[in-house]
Amino acid sequence: MQFYKERILNAAQLKKLSEHKYSCTSSSILDAWLQPWWCWLVSKTPLWLAPNLITILGLIVNIVTTLILIWYSPDARTDPPRWACLVCALGVFVYQSLDAIDGKQARRTGSQSPLGELFDHGCDSISTVFIAIGACTAVNLGEYPTWMFFQCFCAMTLFYCAHWQAYVTGTLRMGRIDVTEAQYSIIAIHLVSATLGARFWSTQLPLGLDVRLASNIAVVLMSLYLILGYINVIMRGGVGKNGSTVAGTSILSPVIPFSLVVVPAFIIFQKSESHVYENHPALYILAFGMVAAKVTNRLVVAHMTKSEMDLYDWSLLGPAMLFLNQYFNNAIPEYYVLWLCTIWVCVDLVRYCGQVCTEICAHLRIALFRIPSPPRGPGPGPAAPLAPAAPAPANGTARRGSALTSDSENSESEDSAPLLNNDSIS
Repeated sequence: MQFYKERILNAAQLKKLSEHKYSCTSSSILDAWLQPWWCWLVSKTPLWLAPNLITILGLIVNIVTTLILIWYSPDARTDPPRWACLVCALGVFVYQSLDAIDGKQARRTGSQSPLGELFDHGCDSISTVFIAIGACTAVNLGEYPTWMFFQCFCAMTLFYCAHWQAYVTGTLRMGRIDVTEAQYSIIAIHLVSATLGARFWSTQLPLGLDVRLASNIAVVLMSLYLILGYINVIMRGGVGKNGSTVAGTSILSPVIPFSLVVVPAFIIFQKSESHVYENHPALYILAFGMVAAKVTNRLVVAHMTKSEMDLYDWSLLGPAMLFLNQYFNNAIPEYYVLWLCTIWVCVDLVRYCGQVCTEICAHLRIALFRIPSPPRGPGPGPAAPLAPAAPAPANGTARRGSALTSDSENSESEDSAPLLNNDSIS
């Protein structure tokens, strides 16, 4: 395992990446109803705005609004200001909407590429962490630290399993209740906290539960149900030789990298004498969440390049800092080591993503955040943006309504008939 590689992707991987075809099926309930909003929104988007720029802008809004919420309640026990919850709800809505139209923008500008899919998945892996932390903070779930841990890591695991399944079967599958429904549920949670205050969630219910704990148990159970569904599909075998993955590797191989994130996170949390997780849950989950995002990105790259996924990663050095510090009886205060771990994993994630994007841009001769030339097609007008010139590989909107419109095999009629329920998109 080399610390720094001059090139992350070799020539064979880049060749397979350029041949990659995006495949996704979705039967989401909300996606069909939100299509008119997404179609209107993309029709008002300037043609010079690059799809990847739309994606990253949404992610930045989501991160900033979540950090504002965390600033006022870093322990997830202090009541955050109601306006901060409202801002966070707006941030999730903006992120969700922009993430849903990047594929549409790619088609209307003729700027589709495999890089778009990879870039979208990368932003999604990061946003999953921030959205989960924000939801827990809005309901003061820090008062139940173990439940907060499980809820956040269930979200990360669910996202990872979705791409693990895609690595095995070659197709990303979304169910009736999936990401869009989850995000709008979280928006509703923020709005309730903004309207009634975070203390509303501590309202007592029968059986000794409060609203917060009851809803959290329901979320965890639903997440486990969806995770088991993914695992069931994975265990049926893959599309590779002898039921292997798209890369011809074992269908169980992706278990190891993600286990090296989740298991240490739980052990360090349980063994901490200074209760570093209970006192700083947002920072702790953010640190391990960025490691999970890095591992997920590597899985997506392995899927799109049809290559073997490395089992170990230098981002794991961050958790190792905490583990070794505990082994030596907290030679350094754990809070400082946690900050060092967070900085390390964030820098490593940004470095990896930046280098991969740079290599792909050089190979495909495209710009990451810029459309090189004006798109060809009909003149400006309200109907023009929704009529792509020709089907092409997806920009990479891997989820929600964009999953219904980003496959290269989809017809152009989806935008003109947004309320059709496309259950068999592949």
